[in-house]
Amino acid sequence: MNFKNAEILAPVGNFDMLYAAVRSGANAVYFGAKDFSARRNAQNFTLDELAEAINYCHIRGVKAYLTLNILIKDAEMHSAFSLALKAYNLGIDGIIIQDLGLARILHEKIPELPLHASTQMSVHSPSALELLKELGFTQVVVAREMSKQELVPFCQRAKELGITVEVFVHGALCMCVSGQCLMSAFLGSRSGNRGLCAGPCRLPFKVQGGTGYDLSLKDLSLTQYLGELYEMGVRSFKIEGRMKRPEYVAAAVASCKEALTSGKVNETLEKTLKNVFSRSGFTDGYYTNNLGREMFGIRTKEDVTSADKAFPILHTLYRNELQSVPIGVKAKIKKDEPIVLTISDNCGHTVTAQGTIPSLAQSKPLTYESVLNSICKFGGTPYIDKGGSVDLDDGLFVSASELNALRREACEKLSLARCEITHEPSFAEYRLESQKPQQNKKQKLFIRVDEAEQIPKNLNFVDGIIFPIEKDFNKSVDDGIDLIVDIPRGIPSEEGLKQRLTTFKGKGFKYALCGNLSAVKIAKGLDFSIIADAGLNIANSESLKTAEGFGISAAVISPEETIGNINKLNCNIDKGIIAYGNIPLMLFKNCPLKNGISCSKCNKKGYITDRLGEKFRIRCRSGFSELLNSRPIWLADKKSDLAPLDFLILYFCDETKEEVENIILAYKNGYPCNTNYTRGLYYRGTI
Repeated sequence: MNFKNAEILAPVGNFDMLYAAVRSGANAVYFGAKDFSARRNAQNFTLDELAEAINYCHIRGVKAYLTLNILIKDAEMHSAFSLALKAYNLGIDGIIIQDLGLARILHEKIPELPLHASTQMSVHSPSALELLKELGFTQVVVAREMSKQELVPFCQRAKELGITVEVFVHGALCMCVSGQCLMSAFLGSRSGNRGLCAGPCRLPFKVQGGTGYDLSLKDLSLTQYLGELYEMGVRSFKIEGRMKRPEYVAAAVASCKEALTSGKVNETLEKTLKNVFSRSGFTDGYYTNNLGREMFGIRTKEDVTSADKAFPILHTLYRNELQSVPIGVKAKIKKDEPIVLTISDNCGHTVTAQGTIPSLAQSKPLTYESVLNSICKFGGTPYIDKGGSVDLDDGLFVSASELNALRREACEKLSLARCEITHEPSFAEYRLESQKPQQNKKQKLFIRVDEAEQIPKNLNFVDGIIFPIEKDFNKSVDDGIDLIVDIPRGIPSEEGLKQRLTTFKGKGFKYALCGNLSAVKIAKGLDFSIIADAGLNIANSESLKTAEGFGISAAVISPEETIGNINKLNCNIDKGIIAYGNIPLMLFKNCPLKNGISCSKCNKKGYITDRLGEKFRIRCRSGFSELLNSRPIWLADKKSDLAPLDFLILYFCDETKEEVENIILAYKNGYPCNTNYTRGLYYRGTI
């Protein structure tokens, strides 16, 4: 199979990893700057190092992508924009983005800059692609949880829209769908959405009958499916691991390259890769749709010992420069004319080096073969001779040292030419709009319930009811109360979602709470008014403006933001927060409860317990499941702090009808809480 335009995309956290990736055969690399990267604990690159890394890649025909894939605060937006602008002017080939606001302003102000949608955007169904297209995205990193059956129609739609599909094919798997995890932030203020995840899922978490590490998955490996993925339309094969060692990168790249070029998995290389780093082996469970206990694993002592033995072997994969850039060479050595050496690559670059006038030979004149041999020695460079020619007069002499010097000079010129930035520099500027005066309007109170039986009779203080789409709503509600259908963040079937939304529309629901871009597109197409849920990770004024452009009328601000920052957000649409409840901290495609009990025997309500004995409820929703915080947020006694908000959501899960009534009353009157509660991150924030 001819894998034209296929890209092996390797992780880079420092220069040693960069050399390992490129010399092992990567077609592209991704790395972060010192700021705004989802791997802030990696070494990453300064601006000068960024320029050096980009040039190193471009000389060798390798693309370089910058990760700018965290949520941005208003106070940081100017710096984030400035970094992206500088990277563009340095010749970056694309920027990987999570933040909706940053994506929009980059597309508006630097439209030539290629944008890649990060896996942190949780894209896992086709309808999201249309909104990404509006924002200028040319490539999308899909959620790691997608199966083969889900990828086929997704790739087809992406092709129709001219968007490249990028799939993770090797590396660590988070238990939670990327971009939907609040666990690290809530437990220790280290936000995964801000690039500082502490990895709490690797610690002991137990479900009844489970492994004891029921949030820790094995590492992903789809090496054997690369040809299949290519056939369905995937063009970028991504390796995870910016926090790992160069040997790991080299082994992963070499394994993928072998699988693409030969169509077969090199078992020896695959075994070596497993020894370098794994958690009790690899898994392909999401892709093959074989979920369950076999996907779970931890890093054992045996895994560490195997790695120590494998590292020395792997140095051979990247010890030497990889000669991967084909060039043509011509030498012109004529009597009474300066020597001219010309080198051309396959990208349209041609350079020349000029030497002295050759002398007449005293004993051994130059031959065609001797000149060709001298000018085609490219060992130690990224260049490989694909054809040379010599225009030589008889009876002439040129020293080997001069020919070698001309060859080196021509190579240096070619490298400089390959580093040249072909686009015009951008001088775009960004400035955050000044704060608009707050409008004085009545704050609305919405209640979100799991069951219709939780809805109290007395709804005097309630402006809207949020109800899950997977449940049946058979409740009579007074006029004047908004009915809002809650769409899960995980969408297993777009057609099924459309059918359910049509049903709810017939029951009088006019609003849809959407935590996923596909949900926004689908619900809007059915004439629902859209409220952006916390899953869209709206955390700044520009993201609110982006939401407004999508036709969204209100937004739940990210629970990772502080009340102080939320109140300062500048927007034309309503903004609110989840002010009460055990809010979802993780979204699962592979339910951890399956480690101890089958779905057929599960009542869709279970718990997982951490090493301190804290219990977290797990709730199933439409083929996905969620881990809820062990403690409810309580802000009823913070009425003055919440006053600038347009709406509050009270998020009820297991509460009885009576408890729902009492909590509504408490928020109306500003009562303190007498039970175990948390303020969430609304006052302490994240680092």
